[in-house]
Amino acid sequence: MRVGKQLREIWRQARHGGDAERAELAAAAEAERRTLALPAILSPVHFPARHLPKPTPMNLRRFAETPLVRRAINVIKDRIAAMDWQVRVRRGVNPGDVAFLARKLRALRRTLEEPNPADSFRTLIEQAIEDALTGGFGAIEMEPTGDPEQPAMLWPVDGASIRINAKWDGDQDSPRYAQQMPGQVESSAVELRDNQLMYIRMNPRSFTPFGLGPLEVAFETVNQFLSAHRFASKLAANQVAQYALWLNEATPAQHDRLIRWWQDEIEGTGRVPLLSTEQKPEVLRFAQGTDADMRLNWQEFLIRMVANAFGLPPLMLGLEADVNQSTASEMADEAFRGAISPLALLLAQHISRDLFAKCIGWREFEFVFNELSARDEQTELQVQVQLLQAGVLTVNEVRAMRGLGPLETRYQVSGVRDQGAEITDSA
Repeated sequence: MRVGKQLREIWRQARHGGDAERAELAAAAEAERRTLALPAILSPVHFPARHLPKPTPMNLRRFAETPLVRRAINVIKDRIAAMDWQVRVRRGVNPGDVAFLARKLRALRRTLEEPNPADSFRTLIEQAIEDALTGGFGAIEMEPTGDPEQPAMLWPVDGASIRINAKWDGDQDSPRYAQQMPGQVESSAVELRDNQLMYIRMNPRSFTPFGLGPLEVAFETVNQFLSAHRFASKLAANQVAQYALWLNEATPAQHDRLIRWWQDEIEGTGRVPLLSTEQKPEVLRFAQGTDADMRLNWQEFLIRMVANAFGLPPLMLGLEADVNQSTASEMADEAFRGAISPLALLLAQHISRDLFAKCIGWREFEFVFNELSARDEQTELQVQVQLLQAGVLTVNEVRAMRGLGPLETRYQVSGVRDQGAEITDSA
């Protein structure tokens, strides 16, 4: 009897162990990535059908690599990616009503810190912000895993390859997006539901399902700036001649002889040219011969226009004229409030709504950035200290704002000690 019980116990453990392995394999298969990592390596070909592509010029990617636009993108992207963040219980939800609160908070933070085997939170969010600022599309694929310790996996997706279903009826089970490769027919596109893709639109509008990126707004301005910059570079390198020599009475033979002599003996040698003619040759200038010929004021105006498109002050793009200590501080605050803070709030809302609520199903949690209330740490610290002294906030509320855990046990102990001291004094 005892041997039979041992054999049945061994068989039960082996069977449950096999079920656990099969569950892990099923969870891993369910969380497998569906979209293609690098769809832009092929030539772009589109066949019009149900899935609508965004009409974005291909030069947007190239313009995003120029120094001026790269500076504007990095000012916004690096500031948001370097912010401290936290996952907390949504406002209006009682923490005591949430089952397994600490485990779920830990699981959500691990999901964001380790979104996939290749990326971290910063590399993932940087790619989404880059696409959002370039073309108004920032895409992240979300796949549930079934693992309570890491309930979802995240992958960055090229937003230019995402097609939007114009006939989506709002049903959660019907596909809303699709990733269609260049030259690929619609029937073979990778369809994605609304809870499988986080699609970040900047400047959403009612007449189109697509967003509008800052670089799209500044497309013509950047193109004009590059043309003016190339002309100024050639002019500064003497590749564009802005003058000519005029000989009044010269035969064609004398004209050709002068050209050959100038090219062979004078041009590029630094010698002093000596001319012996009956009439003095005249120099005809086509421009002023100063820095005004390089249209520097026009280039400065174009830089200001690019800064306006990204919501940044011109100071952030290198224009430091008429800037002192007081105005520089105000411009930095304007850049934070006008360009950085709105995009950071948009990302936080998408993570809370798309990832936490739609993909995982935990609607009682939200994602927040800790540094949106004040631009610098010193100002935020002073405000929190004043609110503490006035009794508006408690220490635990301030710690929650800074992404720290509560100190309930310590306060209970101090309260007990205070009550004991009062009893001793009264006695």
